[in-house]
Amino acid sequence: MQTVLLIDDDVELAGLLKEYLETEGFDVLLAHDGEAGAESACRQTVDIVVLDVMMPKLNGIETLKVIRQHSNVPVIMLTAKGDNTDRIIGLELGADDYVPKPSSPREIVARIRAILRRVKPVAESVADDADPADVQIIVGALNVRPALRQASWNGQVLSLTSTEFNLLEVLARNAGKVVTKQELSQSALGRPLVRFDRSIDVHLSSIRHKLGLLPDGRHCIQTVFRTGYQLLKN
Repeated sequence: MQTVLLIDDDVELAGLLKEYLETEGFDVLLAHDGEAGAESACRQTVDIVVLDVMMPKLNGIETLKVIRQHSNVPVIMLTAKGDNTDRIIGLELGADDYVPKPSSPREIVARIRAILRRVKPVAESVADDADPADVQIIVGALNVRPALRQASWNGQVLSLTSTEFNLLEVLARNAGKVVTKQELSQSALGRPLVRFDRSIDVHLSSIRHKLGLLPDGRHCIQTVFRTGYQLLKN
């Protein structure tokens, strides 16, 4: 059974969401302020965190900062509808996705499952005598090992969130080709891209920062105007 940590100061709504998640087969831990939530996320083993932005003691943004100092556990932010600032800040700090409030429990469960499907290591189809953990995608200085959900650049392991890894893997598998933002959103987030959604752009900006520059000063991930992104082969 997969464990969801729900951090929300609205006790009644959190209780209702907990009941719904449990009927969907999840084990649910509750925290009603950011301080307690951050402590639970860092102290206990959980599969995903659902984190409200507006909370006492530590708000959602501050809580996310604390969590990211200790863990790369997937995090879904619950943000006020139309509040693009909180969404972008959350994504920049390492949130994997966001759900605008008010939202239905069904939508939250769908987002949770979409992320968890992509987080769970799945061995690729390889020969019987091969070790799935040895399957690699190598593009220049980039080495992606899907079965281990691990990526390295120039031999240094990258600290990536689950969504960042998903995006990088998709680009690596399509190195030299342009991948549309719609394809990236569907593959990495498990949902269609909606108008004015900057999630993919923010995640890719973070990945670029972690990769650094090529010897010629370019980023290895290039933006293709009005289309998507491309991982350079060299």
